[in-house]
Amino acid sequence: MPRAPIAALPPGFEAPGRSRGLVDIFSHRYLLSLLVRKELRVRYQASFLGLAWSYVKPGVQFVVFFFVMGTFLQMRAMLPPFAVYLFSGIVIINLFSEILGNATRSVVQNGALVNKIYLPRQLFPVSSVLVALVHFIPQMVVLLIGAIVAGWRPGWAELAAALLGIVIVLAFALGLGLLFGSINVAYRDIENIVDLILMVAIWFSPVLYPLQTVRDALGEGSFWLALYEANPLTIAVELFHRAFWWPATTAEYQAGALVDSVMVRGVFALVFALVVLVIGDRVFNRLSRNFAQEL
Repeated sequence: MPRAPIAALPPGFEAPGRSRGLVDIFSHRYLLSLLVRKELRVRYQASFLGLAWSYVKPGVQFVVFFFVMGTFLQMRAMLPPFAVYLFSGIVIINLFSEILGNATRSVVQNGALVNKIYLPRQLFPVSSVLVALVHFIPQMVVLLIGAIVAGWRPGWAELAAALLGIVIVLAFALGLGLLFGSINVAYRDIENIVDLILMVAIWFSPVLYPLQTVRDALGEGSFWLALYEANPLTIAVELFHRAFWWPATTAEYQAGALVDSVMVRGVFALVFALVVLVIGDRVFNRLSRNFAQEL
């Protein structure tokens, strides 16, 4: 027996369960703010330090790497001021790691909400981005203070490089988070794979060492060097070095320290990150139809 046609919906209404992807986030800003508050409250519940962990964790990470790479491996002499070089890379790579790690787990961790009510599923990964930004801001304050003490003086080029690096990381991490987060609902191995990716991400971008070290090891003009320099994380880290470390050092150490044409490469990296974001949103939107059954 043929199905009766669905009656046209009145203006302002739409079919239940129909999703427009990330576009739906703009019409559900209040729900997004509630999810962010919930995430922060749950994370720091019964915590003595609370949001101060945003300073403690990267601080300990910085101290360990500073002594291992700076003192033992003599990076302090190669990249002065090495503290600014190191911490600027740590700050931006931590932003990527927190967004991707939390976005991958966001749907599974909010399974109770997925099964009880309908709301745009993209709210969960996007809330991970906003929570990560809450932690990112205190680290940026510390970076700015350290860079100013080291002799940093901001200009339009520095501000543009920093902003471009942040946008690349936000788009790239959210795109991957949407992709992996949707697959993780059916295959929980994905979150372990993401943990492995994040574990090595800091070593596969020039956070702890200069780019020249990679050039010497892989050889100028090699395919692997080109692939390394095309990595959006490499570009984002180098943009932060351009924004905060470059103006604080001298011409003697600037030569060959950064990837060539870093701002131009940054624009290409941003385009690639936006493509990943669109693909991640499309995959997430398609797989989200089965979230309730899988959870």
